[in-house]
Amino acid sequence: MNVLRTPEERFAGIASFGFAPHYVTTRNQPDVRVHYVDEGSGEITFLCLHGQPTWSYLYRHMISPIVRAGHRVVAPDLIGFGRSDKPEDDAFYTFSMHRRMLVEFIEALDLRQVILVCQDWGGLLGLTLPPDMPQRFRGLLVMNTSFASGDLPLGKGFTDWRAWSNANPDMNIGRLMARGCPKLSESECAAYDAPFPDVRYKAGVRRFPNLVPENPDADGAALSRAARDWWRTKWSGSSLMVIGMKDPVLGPTVMRALHTHIRGCPPPIEVAEAGHFVQEWSAEFIDKAIADLTRT
Repeated sequence: MNVLRTPEERFAGIASFGFAPHYVTTRNQPDVRVHYVDEGSGEITFLCLHGQPTWSYLYRHMISPIVRAGHRVVAPDLIGFGRSDKPEDDAFYTFSMHRRMLVEFIEALDLRQVILVCQDWGGLLGLTLPPDMPQRFRGLLVMNTSFASGDLPLGKGFTDWRAWSNANPDMNIGRLMARGCPKLSESECAAYDAPFPDVRYKAGVRRFPNLVPENPDADGAALSRAARDWWRTKWSGSSLMVIGMKDPVLGPTVMRALHTHIRGCPPPIEVAEAGHFVQEWSAEFIDKAIADLTRT
């Protein structure tokens, strides 16, 4: 397996992201290095999981407020993203591989008192974690995502996106982010591009749309349905949902359906101008999220 590693100079000088890099390897992928941000301290850890085509940089506006409030933030880059290694073979990337890495990552760092912060694939994968290790999780901040259950239609917005992604294997990620989040500066768009020097580094990015379960037997679907039942009937921690209202794929309709499956979740915060990457509007909700989710 040919494993690529983005040169460190690609990350030099990225504004508003001066966090020291940390690296770990996991039990089943000892030759693949996983990068993570690890800032702050305290009993409570906010575990921030990104999706496609982003990396931990997506959480740059949320990290400092959480740390100032006296808590720890851990934000890994999924394999194939950010500063993490990038196997070149598309077939390497599966739902099960990503999910197994996250389980082993949590165990390797022995994370406890965790508040799961998730969006996009960070949610498709992340929402399956607490049911298998409930003693480690105490809270949930969920944004523009869904369960990967395989028993519901994917919707035209998603299938159009998947078709576009498949037709553009060397997608310009900075330009894509600018289109979905017009408030980004040129330097911020360049930061989203930084992990991917050329098309060889983008196997993980282009693979994700094809990993969304389309039928009940697809990889990850049964696990996601079991997780959906668990969140609806057994979850007892704190919860908060934030909806980027301008998301055309995982927007209000999908999120309100998801809300019915999160036991005890209060009414969602609706961010009117936010699109899919709602973390870019986090100034509108992060202080309330921290206070509500860490209240004893």
